[in-house]
Amino acid sequence: MSSNWSLDFAPMLPLPLYWAAVVVAAVLVALLLFRRSRGALLRAVALGALIFALANPTLRQEERENLGNIAIVIVDESTSQTLAERPAQAAAIRKDLEAKLGRIDNLEVKWITSSRPSDNASAGTNVFADLNRALADTPPDRLAGVIVITDGQVHDVPKAAKDLGFQAPVHTLLTGRPKEFDRRIELIKAPRYGIVGQSREIELKIRETGAKPESGNAPLNLRIRREGEPDEDRSVSVGERLKIPMKFPHAGQNIVELELSATEGELTTANNRVVVVAEGVRENLRVLLVSGKPHAGERTWRNLLKSDAAVDLVHFTILRPPQKQDGTPINQLSLIAFPTRELFSQKIKEFDLIVFDRYEHRGILQLLYYDNIARYVERHGGALLVAAGEAYAGQQSIVRTPLFPVLPGMPTGDIIEQPFKPRLTKDGLRHPVTRDLPGGDTKSPTWGRWYRQIDVIPERGRSVMQGVRDKPLLLLDRKGKGRVALLTSDQAWLWARRFDGGGPHTQLLRRLSHWLMKEPDLEEERLRASAKGLQITIERRSMEDEVPGLTVSEPGGKSSELTLTKAGIGRWQATMKATQAGLYKFQTKSPNGDLTAVAHAGIADPREMSEVTATDKKLRRLIEQTGGSVYWTKTRSLLSSSDPTDVSVPRVTMLTAARVLSGSNWMGLRDREAYVTRGVRLTPMFTGMLALAALLFFITLAWWREGR
Repeated sequence: MSSNWSLDFAPMLPLPLYWAAVVVAAVLVALLLFRRSRGALLRAVALGALIFALANPTLRQEERENLGNIAIVIVDESTSQTLAERPAQAAAIRKDLEAKLGRIDNLEVKWITSSRPSDNASAGTNVFADLNRALADTPPDRLAGVIVITDGQVHDVPKAAKDLGFQAPVHTLLTGRPKEFDRRIELIKAPRYGIVGQSREIELKIRETGAKPESGNAPLNLRIRREGEPDEDRSVSVGERLKIPMKFPHAGQNIVELELSATEGELTTANNRVVVVAEGVRENLRVLLVSGKPHAGERTWRNLLKSDAAVDLVHFTILRPPQKQDGTPINQLSLIAFPTRELFSQKIKEFDLIVFDRYEHRGILQLLYYDNIARYVERHGGALLVAAGEAYAGQQSIVRTPLFPVLPGMPTGDIIEQPFKPRLTKDGLRHPVTRDLPGGDTKSPTWGRWYRQIDVIPERGRSVMQGVRDKPLLLLDRKGKGRVALLTSDQAWLWARRFDGGGPHTQLLRRLSHWLMKEPDLEEERLRASAKGLQITIERRSMEDEVPGLTVSEPGGKSSELTLTKAGIGRWQATMKATQAGLYKFQTKSPNGDLTAVAHAGIADPREMSEVTATDKKLRRLIEQTGGSVYWTKTRSLLSSSDPTDVSVPRVTMLTAARVLSGSNWMGLRDREAYVTRGVRLTPMFTGMLALAALLFFITLAWWREGR
């Protein structure tokens, strides 16, 4: 608490009349002095006393409580501030600044972190947006100044100091070094999706910022990595615009990785590598459905496939085999010739899936066409589904054709006709085709019963469903590049008719057909990664009992290992906290080859990593308008030091009414001298009897002087 004295005036007359009286008194005094009248000075004193009395002077005593000054220090923690030695440098600057500010009396310091990567932060380094939020609860008449610790790459710099909304100096302490340089890959155009089997172009450019390197514009090497292909190297130069074809070999996530060779002395290689992730989508899937002898569930497969908007279905039903001679005139037959040569020789590669539903070999297809189907599966990645009926166990079985090498189960010749409930096997509980089927996770499923099963001996693949006496009911196999499924019963239609309570026929048959057509979400071996903010979750699906760990590639090029924890049947999971925003790549081994997944932690912020070299150009104009200055932090010693923590912060000084608030080695904060008044005491000085006595005294004295 402190006392402050002042003299206040509260005129007894309205201000216009009071000032008119002052003017009249001044004129009278001037006239008396001009005429050199006797007693003129005493009359002037008497008039002055009268004017002073009319002014009603009051002595004001205030009890004031001084309020401290406030300094705001903003520490830039954007992604570019994590590069090279800047984190250690920023920490050293903060430590030195804390000591200097701590020695100033009556100063409160607010430390604000700005532009820290998170899932809800805006793109770029927005220092002044964070400053405005800090000013919301800071009285402007107490703000002594603002100090910013940054690399100078700020993306929301106001155009003029008046836009800041306060009058106080802003100083900047720069991290980094004045002559840094960096090279990066700038993506100009990248596809987000593509048609499987086709390709689209990636457009990119090699950019350079900061000082020129000693190597000049020597050619650089751009390495292109595609899934399942050897690396491709291409010679590129700074400023060159490139077009890279991106192929879409399969549906789902397709990845192309581009990596620019590092240059000696480059600030960071984090932006020398980009990963383009695009979704491969199929054009309408083409399915050939060949139905054999008509039966009650003949339309089950047709209805299911026709209901899928992504499927183009070609369906043939063999109603009359060639050898059948019943005397019916040809012109009375409502049949078309089965285009075997066109379907199974000329256009077989155009189909994504071939389905044989209760089909039997009765000479309709030549043996050559069965061989074509087998090669279509093994060599060209086709898919075959056999829904076996009674004929599969007989003499006309398709097993007795060149198709047998790709079939996963050989019939014993027995047809089992008794009620049973389909059940999931141990592999079935893990396989994405059958996992989590409604009602199938118990020892006694809630599904309806089937009544016929063909007995087979499994040769290859996995049995995911079983029937009578645990015999294989659904076999799935990968054969060469393709896939094969064998359903050893023709009574899935009972579920569709809701017989005995029905069952999940739609889910089962749709998953089965899409697994055969290589739907990515139905792969047995799958690695997925997703990010929420800086928290990354990795999920691994497998048919194996144990899975290996992951190799993690971070944005800066650092690699590490990550262990997965079992999270359920056939599922493993891991979570990790990203050290910085950017693209993380995960790789692991599987029985089907290497698995890769990518996730972007934080916000995808190409603006933040587009310019990473430290600079004073973006802030200097605004800073100097406020009276502050921009300082490159220097080492304490005269000789250069490689220790990033060896920094020297300019001294800080509090100034009251100075116009210059910065110098070459010092920065000033404005002492706002803010206070709050706790009490006021008013003492009248020239009113009442005192004023009357003074007036009479001076008038009498003037009259006495004139009378002599």
